[in-house]
Amino acid sequence: MAALPQFLKRYYFPIVTFSLGLFFQLFVLPRSYPPSHYDVLGIEQFAPIEDVAAAYDRLSSKWFSGLETPATTEFVKIRYAFELLSNPLWKRDYDLFNIDDQLHVTELLTEQYAELKFSNIPLPLLNASSSGLTNQAFNVLTSENFISIMSETKTILIQVYSDGSARCAKFISSWKSIAILLDGVADTGMVELGDVQLTSYLAEKKPTKQPFFRNGLPSLVAYPPDCKSSKCYVRYQGDLSVDPVVDWMATSVLGLPRILYYTKETLVPNFIAKSGQHKVKVIFFSKTGERATPFLRQAAKDYWAYASFAMVLWREEDSSIWWNLFHVESAPAFVFLKDSGVDPVVYHGMLLTLKC
Repeated sequence: MAALPQFLKRYYFPIVTFSLGLFFQLFVLPRSYPPSHYDVLGIEQFAPIEDVAAAYDRLSSKWFSGLETPATTEFVKIRYAFELLSNPLWKRDYDLFNIDDQLHVTELLTEQYAELKFSNIPLPLLNASSSGLTNQAFNVLTSENFISIMSETKTILIQVYSDGSARCAKFISSWKSIAILLDGVADTGMVELGDVQLTSYLAEKKPTKQPFFRNGLPSLVAYPPDCKSSKCYVRYQGDLSVDPVVDWMATSVLGLPRILYYTKETLVPNFIAKSGQHKVKVIFFSKTGERATPFLRQAAKDYWAYASFAMVLWREEDSSIWWNLFHVESAPAFVFLKDSGVDPVVYHGMLLTLKC
């Protein structure tokens, strides 16, 4: 018997540590995660749509029979779970990658209908119409053609999207503009979430190796020049609008130089006077004030030994100054300056695909 206290003393710390770890995994950790939509309906994870409908029918029958009266918050959560999991595309996205880009609706509707009886809340809560992105998608990449396309391209920006995502549908017009602006310096491609093999390859990985998209969809992934594997691709984490995405591609992925803007006060002393005498000065007058397009920045990189580039925001009140200096009438316009005393060459309009 004397050996028992000695045994407990020797293994006291390992036993306590194991017990605490087991308690944490069984009771604390599960409660730290929010319930899934399947939990809300009281059914197993990944249950088929038939079970989703049956679970909702069981719950709603109690409400409409008067046996139970759900609070607004409870009703919205249950109804939302039912609508999401009974839509094949939304269910697919949620089951595969936990994509749930309409979740904010529950909080908004709970506040909006806080004073209403559940039976007076307008249904459905979600707009179930398909985004129809399949008909608008272009340069679609699949598991079958991905390797061959990657072998033929140097730089590519890939959008992972879902045909059932309202966010992706809203982004498609911006994506078309991005593709146009990158034309000539980088390729673009689109991957639908249903191509599980390819989307899993492009997704981030949790410690458990489960693929996921941290910021939901659409998700943008860029392969820099000569990158051919997931070890070197770059993921975009910023604002999903045209100018930030294009600037990120040009600066971070392609490594293209920025072209600075100058004013009527700074153009001559800070640009023309400081550029090498042997260099051609290329001045682009922009009517929008947006950043230089990747095509123009690529030209600045390719011809840096022979030319210097600058941008000027066109203002009508300064038009007489630019006319007297360079004979520029309006924007967009390009001015090419060579030697002092030689008249500048002026081109009004866009060159190739340059759009600013």
